[in-house]
Amino acid sequence: MSFKNIVVLVSGGGTNLQALIDAEKRGELGNGKITCVISSKADAYALTRAEENNIKTRVLVRKEYSDIASYSKAMCDALIEEKADLIVYAGFMTILDENVCDAFENKMINVHPALIPSFCGKGFYGLHVHECALEKGVKVSGATVHFVTAECDAGPIILQKAVAVEEGDTPESLQKRIMQEAEWKILPKAVQLFCDDKITVEDGKTIISE
Repeated sequence: MSFKNIVVLVSGGGTNLQALIDAEKRGELGNGKITCVISSKADAYALTRAEENNIKTRVLVRKEYSDIASYSKAMCDALIEEKADLIVYAGFMTILDENVCDAFENKMINVHPALIPSFCGKGFYGLHVHECALEKGVKVSGATVHFVTAECDAGPIILQKAVAVEEGDTPESLQKRIMQEAEWKILPKAVQLFCDDKITVEDGKTIISE
């Protein structure tokens, strides 16, 4: 089984990137290695996390490109240059167009802070997801790792983990619990499954072999 290059896309603090770096140090990313971190913002703290762990970084600032198509092309070129086998969205806030999704079909994964198909799609990101969950009064929320397609949050689901909503939760407290109990656990696990060739996609659904 050949070794796989993991490229992580970031826009902010990089807590999910840190979870992946920590998992790699524990030998939990299977046959994969984080070889590059690409940020859509020059001042993203995630870049510092990468540099402190001797991981190559690149910056592709979204607002330096006139439209999504030109930005997506630049990103696609960068991913090809980096020989990306797996691309992980870790708090990456830019939606790339279908050309990137087609070039890396079933090779891009994202973690979403809810149990898809609840509270997902365009506009559902960050604290807003948790605000909506609490407004609805759900008793359980959680996180989903899925493949990225041109349609937001609609790709095949790889892993999900439920997290209880507690009395008195705020969007911030729920966000923190879902990160700690779900996102930081299932994202590295999904990466490991991918890098060990354990995931196949049939008819828009994933089959995981152990």
